[in-house]
Amino acid sequence: MIATQDFDLIVIGGGSGGIASANRAASYGARVALVAKGPLGGTCVNVGCVPKKLFWNAANLAASHELAQGYGFAGDAWDFSWAQLKERRDAYIQRLNGRYAEGLQHNQVQLFRGHGRLLGAKQVSVDSETVLRAPKILLATGGAPIWPEIPGAELGLDSDGFFALEQQPRRVAVVGAGYIAVELAGVFRALGSDVSLVMRRNHFLHGFEPMLREHLMESMQGQGINLLAQRQVARLIRDENDLRLDFAQGDFLGGLDAVIWAIGRRPQTNDLGLDLVGLERDTDGYIAVDQYQNTAVEDIYALGDITRAPALTPVAIAAGRRLADRLFGGQTERHLDSKLTPTVIFSHPPIATVGLSEIEAREQYGDEQVKCYQSRFVPLLRAFQTEPERTAMKLITVGHDERIVGLHAIGDGVDEMLQGFAVAIRMGARKRDFDDTIAIHPTSAEELVTMR
Repeated sequence: MIATQDFDLIVIGGGSGGIASANRAASYGARVALVAKGPLGGTCVNVGCVPKKLFWNAANLAASHELAQGYGFAGDAWDFSWAQLKERRDAYIQRLNGRYAEGLQHNQVQLFRGHGRLLGAKQVSVDSETVLRAPKILLATGGAPIWPEIPGAELGLDSDGFFALEQQPRRVAVVGAGYIAVELAGVFRALGSDVSLVMRRNHFLHGFEPMLREHLMESMQGQGINLLAQRQVARLIRDENDLRLDFAQGDFLGGLDAVIWAIGRRPQTNDLGLDLVGLERDTDGYIAVDQYQNTAVEDIYALGDITRAPALTPVAIAAGRRLADRLFGGQTERHLDSKLTPTVIFSHPPIATVGLSEIEAREQYGDEQVKCYQSRFVPLLRAFQTEPERTAMKLITVGHDERIVGLHAIGDGVDEMLQGFAVAIRMGARKRDFDDTIAIHPTSAEELVTMR
């Protein structure tokens, strides 16, 4: 006999967005069930933001050795143990998984382990063994890496598989041109691997402010990363003891220890029982929602990477909490406005961006309304380098009062600068507001309030 239990809200998905929604709803007294198939925390905690940032930290420490020599420090390069870093990272992630479980228990959210699937508008099955019922259901099942449909693809690893590597590959190819691809390429290189980045276009980070990607391409080439542009991978083969990428253009890249597929992610919306409630997906598998996270089916909601919202953990968390505020906290108009979402790419050097690119601003407001300010300089940290890596910044303003609609920066420390500036821009800051702010000297951040 199948057990049946009743709740006020069922959340399918144990990622950051789903957990945030469940905890916030429970704080209002709602009876909440959360169904999670994989490790708690989802992509971000297990194979995304958190472990990636730990590797990025390690890569930054490795790169700091060269900088230290300019400041009078002497000595050979540090010995680095990939295996030791992985072991410590795995232990840290396991502690986070435990904290998520403790948080759910503390908030009296009932956790069900298994695959959640809709049985109807108000019913969910868990591994076909338990049936949960609730008047409201939230879908937050996240995304998964895309694999290329080419011969030999299984010889490579997806971006999730990067975190399972037990040893550092001596020579690696990263295939892709999005933020995951450039981040992984930068980590590998800074930690000592010979890296090639394979792109279908002649550039990466398509859709970002061109200044950012041009600066990053220049920096990556200076670091010794081999940028292979306009390459279409035809197949991956094992050539004796190594891997070889064959390109449709007729050339190849051999002698590889590892190939990482970083060609994008897809929403995990298969086998959710959407057809049983009449909920359709678009051609890429995404579920359409309005600004309140409502789907086309009443009382079924969706958020995070299965929607077209920015695929960022804080966006999913914010959307989930606001949804719970609306459904159970009496805040009937509560919803997320994600138009000015600050974004950081943990490349080497890092990128920080919020708002419109120059191209987008001109398309939206017209050329005559747009004025840009730019700066390119050597940060003081790199004062003693023979060929120092520069920092670049750009402000996009519109109208006679020069309201700031875009801020873009690449260089040391910009990832930590962005948050406060994003608050100011969201509040409607104008260029003269920046100009009237006293600069903190000597810092790189002062460039943003002293541009002319």
